Amino acid sequence: MRSMLAFSANLSTLFTDLPLPLRFAAARAAGFEAVELQFPYAHPAEELAQALKDADQRLVLHNLPAGDWVAGERGIACHPDRVGEFLSGVEQAMAFAIALGVPQLNCLAGIPPAGVGRDEALDTLRANLRHAGRALARQGLRLLVEPINSIDVPGFLIDRPSVAVALIEELRQAHGLDNLFLQYDVYHAQRMEGELALSLQRWLPLIGHVQIADNPGRAEPGSGEIRYAFLFDWLERIGYRGFVGCEYFPADKAAGGTQAGLGWLAAHGRLPSGARIGTSA
Repeated sequence: MRSMLAFSANLSTLFTDLPLPLRFAAARAAGFEAVELQFPYAHPAEELAQALKDADQRLVLHNLPAGDWVAGERGIACHPDRVGEFLSGVEQAMAFAIALGVPQLNCLAGIPPAGVGRDEALDTLRANLRHAGRALARQGLRLLVEPINSIDVPGFLIDRPSVAVALIEELRQAHGLDNLFLQYDVYHAQRMEGELALSLQRWLPLIGHVQIADNPGRAEPGSGEIRYAFLFDWLERIGYRGFVGCEYFPADKAAGGTQAGLGWLAAHGRLPSGARIGTSA
């Protein structure tokens, strides 16, 4: 059957045995009609735009620059001493989004630096989100805020969906940031708060994007404790119309492991059009 849900392949975690420009075509060959990225900035926007065109793909999401990822930084939006860097990153991200046709950008709050209290970090984040939200609105773009669980990333400032929702509602009401939305990552939400179905339903008007991975292990749906067959049906039932981003790490780490693990789509009755899949992980 063809699912009403639209799935996007996260090319920062899937098809990683290939150079990034070749992953767009690999995702298309596997049946994905959309892709997303964590960070596109290591490649010229023109190169990525051509790769998207050649693969007949659309890029639906990428993140704002988040500091030195390799060194363990997970966002700088709450760093009082790096506001200038954050604002420059917003401009860079918007330039890529415009060049690549991306409709929304995700912000990672980050881990407050040593010596910075939670209140100061939150004030910095609020100010940065105000600036970024207004800048993106002028370009017709949406800004997302993603909670990251503080088990995997100790100290992450916005670690629960409920905390992110409170912040989003505050900024929408106080500053009219109607283009500010929640990125709901099912894996991170499960680790911190659970009650996935009712949370998705309650916050649906504020959810701009959903991402998936199973728990434990952050691998393919169906490899862990989350009842994805139910959850996919539930998303359709409550009227979610955004993309479901596949941001998991394939259990098969060998070359071709992404393709070998795509059997979960068929197992859950969620086969993208034209999909050519391997065996289930």
